[in-house]
Amino acid sequence: MEYLKPSLSVNEQITQLKQRGLLIKDEDLAFQVLTNISYYRLAGYWWPLQADKATHTFKPNSKFEDVLAIYDFDRELMTLLFSVIERIEIGFRTRLIYHLSHELSPWWFEDPDNFKNNFEHQETLKSIDRELTKTREVFIQEHYLKYKSDTRRPPAWKTLEIASFGTNSKLYGNLKPTIKSKDTIARELGTVNHTFLPSWFQSIAQIRNICAHHGRLWNKNLPGAPKLLPKPPFPWLTDVPNSAEYPKLYIHACCMKYLLNIINPQNMFSFDLMKLFERYTNIDLKALGFKAEWTSEPLWSE
Repeated sequence: MEYLKPSLSVNEQITQLKQRGLLIKDEDLAFQVLTNISYYRLAGYWWPLQADKATHTFKPNSKFEDVLAIYDFDRELMTLLFSVIERIEIGFRTRLIYHLSHELSPWWFEDPDNFKNNFEHQETLKSIDRELTKTREVFIQEHYLKYKSDTRRPPAWKTLEIASFGTNSKLYGNLKPTIKSKDTIARELGTVNHTFLPSWFQSIAQIRNICAHHGRLWNKNLPGAPKLLPKPPFPWLTDVPNSAEYPKLYIHACCMKYLLNIINPQNMFSFDLMKLFERYTNIDLKALGFKAEWTSEPLWSE
């Protein structure tokens, strides 16, 4: 089947939306918005408002202003989560560098004997090399200038400082279970042992990438499924989502909150999230997987 739909001007886009039943009170606002936010970017936010997904006709009383409010909410949500993930990433990276460098060597990340899967390790090193090549960090450039005869990469406290969260997570997940630091890091972050933490980092890294690339979190099925502890040692949930609910944001946000409570005990994540929901009263919490009584959970009342 050949795609034959033509490109539409902004005015034609507005006309099409109105013909499909979307109420647009202020066409000047709609024009300004669609000039700066693409039609198909907004489509992810008005998709649930459509009564017929084949004809793209909207449910009665669907408003452009409501679509824009959902978009603005999602943008603020991603900004908040990106800040939370930054604290988690730095706390994890610090522990990864410190414990492994002391247990093994400053170049532990280069040694294939430290890793379960050699192919995955080599792929991770390729990612590290790309990051080392493109970085403009002065401490990396000065290292190469000063230690020209040293064929190794800069030590872990330099190299892994510029590596992405995803890269460092892969290094951690691929470490052999016999390496003591793998469990030490997990215990320090409240996840008891290395069995659970890699899946948490995987899902958080994926959400970080969505936020960094200005994707969408609202009403989105997320990749990754965190492996949950049966009895977490720190405040957790009384009403734990089942596996069918994992694609929504809630359980991933719970994992972030659990880690953040350890890394930054005085964090304002609960307060900031509650205030965000209060500002956008039209947001359906179910689209994010949040439970009706989520604020009463021990995890979120910390």
